[in-house]
Parts: sequence; structure tokens; C-alpha cells
Amino acid sequence: MNPTRREFGKIALAAAPAAALLTPAKLLAVPNSKFGGVQIGTITYSFKTDVKKPDDIIPDMVKIGLSSVELMSDDGERMAGAPAIPNFGFGVKLTPEQQAAVDEGRRQRKQWRQAATPATFEKVKKMFDDAAIHLDLLCYNMGQNIEDDEIDHAFRMARALKVHAISSTSTVAVARRVAPVADKYKIIWGGHNHTEVNNPNEFASLESFETILGLSKYIGANLDIGHMTAANLDAVAFIQKNHARITNLHLKDRKKNNGPNVPWGQGDTPIKEVLQLMRKEKYTFPANIEFEYMIPAGSDSPTEIAKCLAFARKCLET
Repeated sequence: MNPTRREFGKIALAAAPAAALLTPAKLLAVPNSKFGGVQIGTITYSFKTDVKKPDDIIPDMVKIGLSSVELMSDDGERMAGAPAIPNFGFGVKLTPEQQAAVDEGRRQRKQWRQAATPATFEKVKKMFDDAAIHLDLLCYNMGQNIEDDEIDHAFRMARALKVHAISSTSTVAVARRVAPVADKYKIIWGGHNHTEVNNPNEFASLESFETILGLSKYIGANLDIGHMTAANLDAVAFIQKNHARITNLHLKDRKKNNGPNVPWGQGDTPIKEVLQLMRKEKYTFPANIEFEYMIPAGSDSPTEIAKCLAFARKCLET
């Protein structure tokens, strides 16, 4: 079982002061977050309090000690010099002025992409290389209305970054469009699961996993064990059966029955069992922290990510 809430509290208390004591001088340290042969990393989406300045993500990763990263496409493009697209919050009804600003940002981003070259993104990879952080994956989410040229752009970006795979929140219908592009570039695309198991177009049910994995040998699964648990599915059994097709894991703690994200150790997700299975079977795909629970008052995302890393380490050292 996962560490208890009391144990998690002890881990958190140990991690927080360590994170607070880190200074810029520590940026020269070489991060290492591989424990018992299991590579723990994070997706840059986790750095919610760094979102306005994505260049802060690398120094924060070094401070925490994370040596592997799944780079969100918007963070990567902004690191490469792309114009920002205004973000007014998820699910917020935009005013006409706000919508116009978003539309203009998207227009400028599309224009910037058309001028991008491999060198545009190679400098981003060098930023991570210089910090001794392995750039494992590009997370490029693909909604139902994504255009064909943007799908191709995602694969060109991945090729320039030299990642081993693309992870993507998407749909079964989009995966069908992606499959021939993945075949063309010979880059694996991992669909990221969610919880709407009764929606045949949503990548969530075991049947939807079978569908997309059958599209191409270059289609895989970016398995979110928190969402799988919330959908009342068995993450451990899925990993045992499909480990060869998994691009990476997303680690979070959620309650069953589509329950909420909670601090690690307070939910139903078998984080410890999954990590110990990876250690036992020597699975090489990374297990990435996806920080999604509410940031406690007085804290920030790097501090909470450090707590999650300490939790994962304890799971792998017991």
C-alpha cells in the first residue's frame, strides 16, 4: 500500500525545508532522480507557479533534483522565443476582448511556427542538456479540431528535440489521423488517458486503449495512473500487460469513482505498488510527477513537486 497520510506528512515536512534552503549556487549541482533503477521525472505542466516565466522551470528542476523531463509544447515553444498566447484560465467564459487577444496570440504563434527550423528547438534541448536534465518526451496535446499541419509540426518539433516519444491528451479520432504521421516520422505518440470510460471517442476505457494501440506500432500509451484509478481500472494489471507499449507514466493521487486529485498518500492510486513493480521488472519508461492537487496556502508548485519526489523516493527505497 501507499505510505499513510501520517507518513506522507513526515515526508512533506522533510522535503519542504530542503527545498527552501536551496540557493542559486546550488544550480551547479547535478540532479539525479533515478531510484532503484526507476527514472522519476516531471511534466513541466506541474510548474503552475512558473507558467508566466517558463525559463524558471529548469532552475527549479535542478533545485528539486529532477533529472528527467516531459516538456509541454507551449513551454518549449516559449523557451524557443515564440510569442505567448494569453491564458485567462481553464473553463473561463472569455469576454470579446479576451477572445480577440487569444485569437491574435494563436495567429502569431502559427506564423512563428511556420518560420521555425530544427535549430529553433535544438537550443531548447541544449538548455536542458546544460542542466544535466534528460529531455525524454514532448507533451503536445491535440484537440479534436487540430489541423494536419500542426500535427506535422508536433512531430518535427519532437524530432528536433530528439525525444523518444510524444505524449498527448487527445481522442481516438485524432489518434487515427496521427498514426500515419507517426509512421512517417518513426516517432512514438502516446495517448494520455482520462476518465470518461463511456465515451467511445475519449481515450479512457480498456477498449479505447486496445483501439489506439492497434493503429500502429508507433502508437503507445502515456498512462496516467491517477486517472486510471479514478476510472475504477487497475493500473498495476494494465502495466503488467502493456508495459512494452507505455511511453511514460503520469503519477498523481486520485480517489476512485472519478474522485478528486489529493496530496499523495491520501487517495486510492497505487503509487507505491506501481513504482515497486517498475523496480522489480526493470521497466525503463519514466514515471513523471504530474502535480494537480490544490496548492496549499503559503506553498508553491516547486515545493509541492519536491514533496511528491520525496514520496516516490521513499516508495522505491523501502
